[in-house]
Amino acid sequence: MDMRKLVGRNVQKFRLASGLTQEQLAEKSGHSQQYTSGLERGSRNPTVVSLFELAQALKVTPVDLIASDRKS
Repeated sequence: MDMRKLVGRNVQKFRLASGLTQEQLAEKSGHSQQYTSGLERGSRNPTVVSLFELAQALKVTPVDLIASDRKS
């Protein structure tokens, strides 16, 4: 499983559920829109700090951003 793609899908899912644009999420999280876009595409490798900042901006837990939606 590619964790970058998983995190990107989860960030996008929670961003859309919150009704935020990439620009709005970038502003709330302290990251650039380009970083947010790359993250959602799975081409960025987020740090633990980035995951924490994104989770706070999205009002979810960092675990939500790395959790697989597949049932084991």
